[in-house]
Amino acid sequence: MSRRKTERLLNLVICLLSTRRPLSAEQIRHAVPGYDRDGDEAFQRMFERDKNELREIGVPIEVHKDPWEDEPGYRIVRQSYELPEITLEADEAAVLGLAAQVWQRASLAEAAGGALLKLRAGGVETDESAIGALELRVDTRDPSFPALWEAVRDRRAVRFDYRTAGSGTVRTRTLEPWGVVSRRGRWYVVGHDRDRGESRVFRLSRIAGPVSPIGRPGVVEVPEAVDLRALVGYRDDLALPERPALLRVRAGTCEGLRQLAQAVRPGADGWDEVELVFADPERLAGWIASLGADVEVVEPSDARDSVIRRLKGALA
Repeated sequence: MSRRKTERLLNLVICLLSTRRPLSAEQIRHAVPGYDRDGDEAFQRMFERDKNELREIGVPIEVHKDPWEDEPGYRIVRQSYELPEITLEADEAAVLGLAAQVWQRASLAEAAGGALLKLRAGGVETDESAIGALELRVDTRDPSFPALWEAVRDRRAVRFDYRTAGSGTVRTRTLEPWGVVSRRGRWYVVGHDRDRGESRVFRLSRIAGPVSPIGRPGVVEVPEAVDLRALVGYRDDLALPERPALLRVRAGTCEGLRQLAQAVRPGADGWDEVELVFADPERLAGWIASLGADVEVVEPSDARDSVIRRLKGALA
């Protein structure tokens, strides 16, 4: 479901809940943002679809026919719409608090925190102090995560440029996403690759540039009983071969990097040459970029390019 449609449905629910008397379709058209820009026929079709969708998910929209009025009126009786009292066991409340903590650093943090706040406002106790010893965090700083998460939610295909492991070649991919999965601290999107005609796994850190939605929402079909974690877990490209890297490190800095190096030798102009072994250029790039101006990657070229992209992204 698109964001615009979601907002329109939410505004319609709020409008019908807030009114003390039934509202005609024309009154709703002028009161609810999203309806006022359409013609008469387009509005009627959209309004009928919205009413049906809300009823399908359990929103009780009532129709009132006044003999003195030509058009029927619509409203939502608050007593019929409100949920019954929510009672949670101590472990269930703890899970809710833990879930909010997990998403603390993610783009969904605001939604998770808002849900927890609404539960508290409804009188539900969520004892976060009981789980204070757990410090789970989900790091979703990959720029492509929000767009892919929305595409999975809306069941919509996407297109993006993807940098392959090892060679660093960039190719455009068209994907019907089934889900976004985390494994060993990295995020992957799983789905049907239209170009290759098979299921594929793509690491978010290798997506270059924006993720563009294509086509209409609701067209992506997720196969029944598909195990996304299994698809991610058994990909061959997760176990990359180890390779050597040559770095220039400023003298007297980066002691932790030096301890893991295979060899360290003096270089020129106040720099040392450091050799170490790595497997994933993106993971190496994240480490090297965090060391700032004290380290430069000499080779291989794909690791050097990964560091440059990260630094340019930080600058932007």
